[in-house]
Amino acid sequence: MKSRIPMIAGNWKMNLTLAEAALLVKAVDDGIKGLSGVEVLVAPPFTTLLRVKEAIGKAPILLAGQNMHWEAQGAFTGEVSAAMLTDAGCSHVILGHSERRTLFAETDDVIDRKAAAAVKKGLIPIVCIGETLEEREKGLTFQIIERQLSLSLKTFREGRALPPTTILAYEPVWAIGTGRTATPDQAQEVHHVIRQWLKAQFGEETAQAIRILYGGSVKPDNVRDLMSRPDIDGALVGGASLKPQSFLPIVRFNEAS
Repeated sequence: MKSRIPMIAGNWKMNLTLAEAALLVKAVDDGIKGLSGVEVLVAPPFTTLLRVKEAIGKAPILLAGQNMHWEAQGAFTGEVSAAMLTDAGCSHVILGHSERRTLFAETDDVIDRKAAAAVKKGLIPIVCIGETLEEREKGLTFQIIERQLSLSLKTFREGRALPPTTILAYEPVWAIGTGRTATPDQAQEVHHVIRQWLKAQFGEETAQAIRILYGGSVKPDNVRDLMSRPDIDGALVGGASLKPQSFLPIVRFNEAS
């Protein structure tokens, strides 16, 4: 039985006003009363971070940024630094999301620099990886995943150490916002490959400590099956995290009938 604490993370993407964000996090807080054995995290847009942190108060909800720059400060219009995220109350940051890779041309090298900068500043990176439909259909899934891991975590590989608090998220690009979901067996297969890669690079202890989330059209009706797999430690939820009636059943997956 896996001993890693499951995490359900809500990536709000470019959605919600200040008032809407505060209402949503309050509803999540109300909905997780009495919940144990699951960590809950939300990643609002930058503009709502402070309001969401205020709304969280003492609730057991973790706060993440959706992205960050690798430099500490400077002339980088439109960017935010790790220090800015921690100052706003963030403990985590999502890096390398498929939308950042595909829509904004972020490379593995960029993600590596961001991850190293995040850890240096005390943030826990949630590093995303995943293949496209074309790559999967060509049988390249494992090759792509291992390449992304190797290059996106290059600094840590060279230092021969990866913080065990680091979180990885496997998001098959073909399942992001499409309504398509990798089957639990498909997801588990890739998560197992990731775990074995971690073991080869950083050792058994680190490999067993690091949580690997699944992201890709996670919904209340498929989360429990996904979470039953030994190497799936949680979910990175997109659209379903924007409404408490869909997010809370995912968070409380252990209670599903």
